[in-house]
Amino acid sequence: MEAATELDEATLRGQADVWKYMFGFADSMALKSAVELRIPDIIHSHGHALPLSEIASSIDSSSPGPDIACLSRIMRLLVRRKIFTAHHDGEDSGETLYGLTPSSRWLLRDAELTLAPMLLMENDATLMAPWHCFSQCVKQGGSCAFEKAHDRNIWQFFSENPEFNRLFNDGMACTAKITMKAILSGYKGGFDDAATLVDVGGGTGSAVAEIVKAHPSVKGINFDLPHVVSTAPEYHGVSHVGGDMFAEGSIPNADAIFMKWIMHDWSDNDCAKILKNCRKAIPERSGKVIIVDIILESNGAGMFDDAGLVFDLLMIAHTSGGKERTESEWKKILEQAGFPRYKIIKIPSLLSIIEAYPV
Repeated sequence: MEAATELDEATLRGQADVWKYMFGFADSMALKSAVELRIPDIIHSHGHALPLSEIASSIDSSSPGPDIACLSRIMRLLVRRKIFTAHHDGEDSGETLYGLTPSSRWLLRDAELTLAPMLLMENDATLMAPWHCFSQCVKQGGSCAFEKAHDRNIWQFFSENPEFNRLFNDGMACTAKITMKAILSGYKGGFDDAATLVDVGGGTGSAVAEIVKAHPSVKGINFDLPHVVSTAPEYHGVSHVGGDMFAEGSIPNADAIFMKWIMHDWSDNDCAKILKNCRKAIPERSGKVIIVDIILESNGAGMFDDAGLVFDLLMIAHTSGGKERTESEWKKILEQAGFPRYKIIKIPSLLSIIEAYPV
């Protein structure tokens, strides 16, 4: 009888889990609405927890007045998810006061470190549409989910839609700041032995500029496609070079090469091509390639391990052949490209650092 009861409980738990995952998107949409309404910013600007009436009165709205009942229901879920706190004010009114948590502080629009632009980008309907194409990707293969949803790859789409391109750039910029802070604090002495450093796929150069600022003895070179570096601002100690990382001899020579969140966009074969070109651009005895990317831990219990698996699916949604990789998959690519030795360095981030050596 006891076994039957346990089975019933397990079966009910299974049902509850399916309901939860079925509507997993509700968490994202509630979170998106909170950012669009600037609720974290409203609470933060007052410096203390607020009742719904005060939050609602601070929402920028062209309508006659915000729907407080609707807002209350959204906040109730976000409190349960620990995005906000809720407690009674202790006065006769008995109003519920809503405050910030460590999670919602990452959603402040004007904070130096914020994930708000990334959240708005990833939950935009355009980038959500490819997720509906996963079963097609399994059955048909070929083009990535984004192409199946939009009949063009993501880069073509950006070139045709400047407003969405701005949304994408804002999302990338906010994550770059967070990642660079983690690199500069966690990668102790990593740049000390490099007189010259090339950031391959460095965009407009903000990352290598941060490295040079923290390590003034390093000469920084920002390397990306010509049309990208043509719009790059000037940074002290940084030069911009246009080229193609897939073209042999295109990557400038340097003591070390830096690649942040580049390799996961490409297939194993493409990564090997990029790394082989990197190997030719660094000294064989003393050179190194510094890769900053996710290292998957399929059964890991680390703080970011779950997010890593989600990012791997994100690569199916948005790239043509890109993927997140386990350590053994990284090892295979590195050996294929002529890097027999490597070292993994953990930093306080979703990403890790892989130092790869040509000998």
